[in-house]
Amino acid sequence: MSDLRVERPDDDTELEDWQYVHNVIIPTHGLSLDEVRERARRHHLEVAYLGDVLVGCSTVRPPTDDTSTATVIARVLAAHRGRGFGEELYTRGLRRARELGAEVIETVVLSSNEDGLRFARKHGFVETERYLLPGDTIPWIDLRLS
Repeated sequence: MSDLRVERPDDDTELEDWQYVHNVIIPTHGLSLDEVRERARRHHLEVAYLGDVLVGCSTVRPPTDDTSTATVIARVLAAHRGRGFGEELYTRGLRRARELGAEVIETVVLSSNEDGLRFARKHGFVETERYLLPGDTIPWIDLRLS
């Protein structure tokens, strides 16, 4: 393990850090702070730091009542990729999804995020769907852990 410090955001500063990483990696679907607060109530969010330097964030969308599927998303800022931080965030997210009762694990990646797609495929995810959200021009890719 590295010296990565991973925390659940519990104040606006940490929620803003999560928001920053999300909005940099997914520029086509920027979130407001209010939207991030709402997501923090529904999902398990984490923010990752190396010392005091923001490195990345993660999201676990827990299974709903009618499904045993959770979505695990790990995001690492470009300057910090290739150092194992994504692996740590993904492993933590996967463990949390299993604790929440997930039997099926999915992820979603913006098709322009080649590093994210490569990471997902390397970890055994296969594409299940490609789609555009209203107003978007860059497709999203849903992937499922095989």
